[in-house]
Amino acid sequence: MENTVSGTSLASGTNNTAGALHKASSSAHAAVNSVAGMADEAARKAKPAIDHVAAMAHQAVDKVAGAAAPTADWLAEQGESLNDSQKKLMANTCQYVSAHPLKAVGIALVTGFILSRLIR
Repeated sequence: MENTVSGTSLASGTNNTAGALHKASSSAHAAVNSVAGMADEAARKAKPAIDHVAAMAHQAVDKVAGAAAPTADWLAEQGESLNDSQKKLMANTCQYVSAHPLKAVGIALVTGFILSRLIR
């Protein structure tokens, strides 16, 4: 029985998401191999059936990994987009505070007062 993972995005491991997905897929394949390898003398007669079931389980793992890969990639892209937005917002805030220091302190005081009232 062999451990295969279909799709180049899983095997490449270029980002953490693909690496984690590949690791999970490999673990699932290892579990399938472990269960299939637990056959004793009496089960040797059933070896073709066990091999067939193990092959089907491997195919199912590959199919799930293949379906999860695009979702994982999309989530990674969205995380990068949010990170870029956060950096841009922080830069804009710093520019505003530098340009209007008294106004920024006033806004911070009013916001703090309102939040303290809401929390109580």
